[in-house]
Amino acid sequence: MQAEQGAQATDQHRDVVTDGPTPAPEKLYYRIGEVEAITGVPAYVLRYWESEFKLLRPKKNPAGQRLYRRRDLDLVQRIKALLYEERLTLEGAKKRLIAESRRSSEQLDLGMKETTYAEALRRIRDRLSALRARLVP
Repeated sequence: MQAEQGAQATDQHRDVVTDGPTPAPEKLYYRIGEVEAITGVPAYVLRYWESEFKLLRPKKNPAGQRLYRRRDLDLVQRIKALLYEERLTLEGAKKRLIAESRRSSEQLDLGMKETTYAEALRRIRDRLSALRARLVP
């Protein structure tokens, strides 16, 4: 059983293209075939990564087709780099992505207190109300 899994993992590594990515056209959603062409990661590997990485969750249309956003493409590229360039295991890549995600959310904190946020929002609302009053007779 383990030999079969090892052979499958080896086969997956052979199928992934490690050359430079194809430039992605700027659009809202990409189908799985487009993601495959852009990233060099085969569709079956993308589907497997969806089951392994909680951060990779493309939307699905009513027909069930996967619709990847730009951030999903970026995440696929990052996973590919972690697995094939940095040679991390799946678990190692998951841990690294979680750590990176935590760091980026910490960076979003602008250093303002909650009351400061509330006050800023009140000022914005007041300004918008004043603008609306000017526009609507």
